[in-house]
Amino acid sequence: MIGKTTSSSTTRSYMDKGVLKRYIVTPDKHAPFHDKKAIKVLKKAIEIIKPDGYIDLGDFGEWGSVSHWQWKKKKKPPLEYIIPRVDKDVEAGIALLDTIDESLDKANVKIKHMIQGNHDEWLDMFVEEHPYLPQYKFDKAMGLKDRGYKYHKAGDYFKIGKLHYYHGHHFGGQYHTANHLRRLGVSIMYGHWHGIQMMGTTSMSGPLEAWSIGCLKDMSKEKNKWLKGRPIDWAHAFAIVDYYPGGDFTVSLVRIIDGKASLWGQELKA
Repeated sequence: MIGKTTSSSTTRSYMDKGVLKRYIVTPDKHAPFHDKKAIKVLKKAIEIIKPDGYIDLGDFGEWGSVSHWQWKKKKKPPLEYIIPRVDKDVEAGIALLDTIDESLDKANVKIKHMIQGNHDEWLDMFVEEHPYLPQYKFDKAMGLKDRGYKYHKAGDYFKIGKLHYYHGHHFGGQYHTANHLRRLGVSIMYGHWHGIQMMGTTSMSGPLEAWSIGCLKDMSKEKNKWLKGRPIDWAHAFAIVDYYPGGDFTVSLVRIIDGKASLWGQELKA
């Protein structure tokens, strides 16, 4: 159910034209490897747009301290060595969420969703291995309940109007948007792949769209040595989703290039 917006923002008044709800949707940040310039642009956009809701598509943190990949070629150390690294990762995640929440609070955003990404799930796997450390579960470590976020576990889908959301890791391939449409048969928005793709198709129930909306991660070679120089199609971006009567929606993708973006005729700079 999509209720009518009650925003009184003069910034929004000429942009609404029948819009019932407006959401900002953001993809993978991988704290502490988030792109600081892109995050500054996002914060400015939130304060200008003053959306009704905010959706984080997951992989909020990198969580390298609990990554299973790091022990493929070397012996796993004792727990007392790992815990300080986990604490450092949690501090970085909290710091990033604090700065995003600061802008959401300024914009008086009350509806907030956090989707758990596959990287975020590594924290839960760590707790499964060490069940006497429940405070490190992703939602607890980030304090999502106290912050007012509705939490969605990795792999879960949720729907607003006619558009579904989840992290994005179920269906891959070069044309993963097409694969999502073919396998799910619904309109879907996701992250995970760090690149931008859009695919549309027709169905008996109406048009369907799949959106992959990039990332907000530092894309430098220094922070992504695991790629070993492999070319990437990653891009910094976030989405504005407007909802209309009957659950119909439009998507506006905002690209961020070198800490700059164009929003509603304004240039935003980090």
